[in-house]
Amino acid sequence: MKAVRLEAVGHIALREVGKPSAGPDDLLVRIEACGVCGTDRHLFHGEFPCKPPVTPGHEFSGIVEAVGAAVSGFSVGDRVTGDPNIACGRCKHCHAGRVNLCSNLNAIGIHRDGGFADYVVLPQKQAFLLPADLRPTHGAFCEPLACCLHGVDLAAIKPGASVAVLGGGVIGLLTVQLAKLAGATTIILSTRQASRRSLAEDIGATATVDPAAVDVIDAVAGSAGLVPGGVDVVFECAGVRDTVEQSMRLARAGGTVIIVGVVPQGMKVAFEPFDLLFRELKVLGSFLNPYTHGRAAQLIASGAIEIDRLISRQVTLEEAPSVIANPPAPGEVKVLVMPRSS
Repeated sequence: MKAVRLEAVGHIALREVGKPSAGPDDLLVRIEACGVCGTDRHLFHGEFPCKPPVTPGHEFSGIVEAVGAAVSGFSVGDRVTGDPNIACGRCKHCHAGRVNLCSNLNAIGIHRDGGFADYVVLPQKQAFLLPADLRPTHGAFCEPLACCLHGVDLAAIKPGASVAVLGGGVIGLLTVQLAKLAGATTIILSTRQASRRSLAEDIGATATVDPAAVDVIDAVAGSAGLVPGGVDVVFECAGVRDTVEQSMRLARAGGTVIIVGVVPQGMKVAFEPFDLLFRELKVLGSFLNPYTHGRAAQLIASGAIEIDRLISRQVTLEEAPSVIANPPAPGEVKVLVMPRSS
């Protein structure tokens, strides 16, 4: 079969490899769609820990082609989505129910071969059924939506709350929609891309700001801003220094900041602990998708989340290495890799 192989930091190529087989507890899944994530680019640049050589791709869905002898509840022909984050179930974090912090986390597409290929092996405990009539492209959004759900769970948004979302990529745009579903009545998105601001307003944002044109702090939390004094909850979804630093200045006294964006490993930011203390801010990291993948699959299947307008383009496996090795095109939200399996 064909697979995109990250052979070392900065080296990625399409290769012919052996088609894998399902173990006793596994499904062999023919990939229909796999999303390109910012994490895939971090892997390429050595900014996120992984174990090359490996086939990346952790936002995937597809059709079950074979099932292991011990598998139950899944059949050949089922459409499934895969939670890529495999917890050991034995460490202290797993025993405490915090599987996303597992000491022995083994992630599909990072530590073991993932979805930028014709096929992937998926443990049955990581698989979730999708409706047979669901568009194949929609299933690939379950994983990023599951990560956003965890952030929204941590934020504990109350009906009528005010929310700021920093970053207009797929994570930011999914978070806008989840904040609206959670009952937020003021939802402000900040991004430089005009097309993303327009899209955000169409799918739930009540206002948007352009950080290249205005001072975001003044525009949102200033005395004449959209929410004088700051918002209840800030979601940092861009994973860059400026937005991480802005996030703590946009929250009101007693507010909450959720760091969702994946920042490059080793990046440092500046903040004032005095401000953190005297305004009693709550700053939380939101890592991965503990127990949220099934809910994400249900939301996707329900049609409650706008998906089609988040898809910027579809590419083949042959095109995927170049897409991963280069920055997103201006205004691009999500690129899907669509293998051509026999």
